[in-house]
Amino acid sequence: MQKIISYPISVIYYLCFGLCLVVFHPIQWICLNVFGYQAHKISVDYLNFFLLRCTNLVGTRYTIENRETIPTGVPLIFVSNHQSMYDIVAMIWYFRRFHCKFVSKKELGSGIPSVSFNLRHGGSVLIDRKDPKQAIPVIKGLSEYIEKNKRSAVIFPEGTRSKTGKPKEFAQSGLKILCKYAPSAYVVPVSINNSWKMVKYGFFPVGLGNHLTFTAHKAMAVKDYDFAELMRLTEKAVVEGVNEYK
Repeated sequence: MQKIISYPISVIYYLCFGLCLVVFHPIQWICLNVFGYQAHKISVDYLNFFLLRCTNLVGTRYTIENRETIPTGVPLIFVSNHQSMYDIVAMIWYFRRFHCKFVSKKELGSGIPSVSFNLRHGGSVLIDRKDPKQAIPVIKGLSEYIEKNKRSAVIFPEGTRSKTGKPKEFAQSGLKILCKYAPSAYVVPVSINNSWKMVKYGFFPVGLGNHLTFTAHKAMAVKDYDFAELMRLTEKAVVEGVNEYK
């Protein structure tokens, strides 16, 4: 029954969602090219604020836990499970003070209003998942960027989203490069719950009435751990915090 009800609501939702993307595309361009990085960042923040408000149309609500425990004034590496595109929208808005930059697949770098522009020009990086060698210098560059500017990188070590919410095995390579070239960074594990339910029917219709939670776990200074132990503790924290899937 929920799926049937969702069809007409989803049409309205996607019209509003798409309108936000189209409207903010030229706003981003103007902000970046006329006023610079900070204005562009603000435009991206508010794009994602309005995208979140669109999800309220389908009954989505959000809880962000332990945000106040995240260190400030230092480079950060957010390491999270990945369930849907709504992970990214929420993190950009709710973690906006940390200037989140993403490691994304190159396919997202073209063809999507606002989203592709931000990925290409906002500090995030695009990698070819079929060419691991290409990813190494790209992620290295992101590491050096967050180290220099005290901003944050977001990486989803599963490589692709989980369609059931159950975390997949974490790959180590991306995080290892980030830690090596951002030695003063703190790793912040983040557990995401229920985002997958937004797309449980696929792209259309949208799942209704979901409560998405984002839980930040204890931050760990890269310099205080050998990488194997840091990886183990990070994956353990993320996986143990993912508590709702079928």
